[in-house]
Amino acid sequence: MSRHFCFSRLFSVVAALAAITSVAVCHAEEPTPPASLKLGEPLVDHLERLKPLNPESTVWIDMVGKRVVLQGQVCQRDALLEMFACLANTKEHESIVAVPCKAFVVHTALLAVGAKPGKSVRFDPEYVPASGTEIEISVHWKNDKGEVQTARARDWVRDVKTGKAMEHPWVFAGSGFWDNEATGQRVYEAESGDFICVSNFPSAMLDLPIKSSKDNAELMFRAFAERIPPLGTPVTLVLTPKARLAPASTPGKTPAPSGRGG
Repeated sequence: MSRHFCFSRLFSVVAALAAITSVAVCHAEEPTPPASLKLGEPLVDHLERLKPLNPESTVWIDMVGKRVVLQGQVCQRDALLEMFACLANTKEHESIVAVPCKAFVVHTALLAVGAKPGKSVRFDPEYVPASGTEIEISVHWKNDKGEVQTARARDWVRDVKTGKAMEHPWVFAGSGFWDNEATGQRVYEAESGDFICVSNFPSAMLDLPIKSSKDNAELMFRAFAERIPPLGTPVTLVLTPKARLAPASTPGKTPAPSGRGG
């Protein structure tokens, strides 16, 4: 089964999203988040442009700004990493942020704002890195004074060898599907938790375009503890396809990697 065919249903949803008339959006007009989640509103500008894409109100789309906005919380501050962000209740032990959502919803939203999936990493017969539209990710949170802070997501990831922030971008690899023979359903592979990865996984939605092992003894990245707020802190992630980034729309003040003084 070809990737093009596998994503045909997602593309049909994208057409509806582009007009902001899909059933998923309509049903999320008055979301009722679970009582255990107190993530607050997204910490971004132009809130009036955001349309919720799931009942939990943790995935939003801005068709004007061509960005996808996610709501999650810090789940690790000092750990070796396979993910920057995972889906809630999946891989929190090796991720910095957990997002309570379905991966396919975010995939669909990225398509709607212009990102194009490439190919997942391949290891056989030889290594071929993941490809796809580069996705810039920023993270927003409030400090203990209630002031909104901003940083690049990669500045929360430390390269184990250099001790510096991760230099590599994320690309929209796009994951894939597998058929559940027991139920007859087609399952989006990233729902296992391989959401925004820093180790290579064929099932990754977003991956790095470099060789990065998932073996524990060879993990390349660690959480940058000094730059990450306390566990449980609500965070907003903003995903923007790189081709859509325009210098004119970039704020004049570039936030410090530590997020202080933003």
